[in-house]
Amino acid sequence: MHIIKALLISGLSFTAACTSGGFERSDGDPFAPGVAGESDIDGLIVGHRLMAAGQFELALNAYTRAAAQQGLNPDTLSALGSANLRLGRLGQAERWLRRATTEAPEFAPAWNNLGVILMEQGKTGEASEAFRRAFATDNGNSDQIRDNLRAALAKLNDPFYAQSQENQQFELVRRGTGDFALTAPL
Repeated sequence: MHIIKALLISGLSFTAACTSGGFERSDGDPFAPGVAGESDIDGLIVGHRLMAAGQFELALNAYTRAAAQQGLNPDTLSALGSANLRLGRLGQAERWLRRATTEAPEFAPAWNNLGVILMEQGKTGEASEAFRRAFATDNGNSDQIRDNLRAALAKLNDPFYAQSQENQQFELVRRGTGDFALTAPL
């Protein structure tokens, strides 16, 4: 009797394995899902939101993932530079933004953000040129870039006047909606 029972059970198992569905996963399966495929979340958008929330290290991680997915294009280069600037890594930020302006000389946000870095480093002459390029490539449409250019030129033309303007803020600009304000000296 036990032999018949064992044969019956093994026969049912074999039948279950051969039918459609068999040992395949089903929607109500209790097993863990497989390896995730490509993410359809844009790392640049996530990074921009994290920058706006003041989470600069997390934004840098998101921008790095975006660069891995999209490649090092002017958008990702500029984003990496802006995040490094907010983290106080001026040398790294300058390298990323110089590369962005080399690859896309018409990309106004990269020129503006490079100008912000140069102002932070005390390179007023070079910064004013970066702001001029940003202003020219943007056709004067950005108030932030215009204000940054005015402040840089004022400091260049009259350094003593500019020293009295210690709370002067230069603003970071990104492509798309919104902007990042550089509020504290690094």
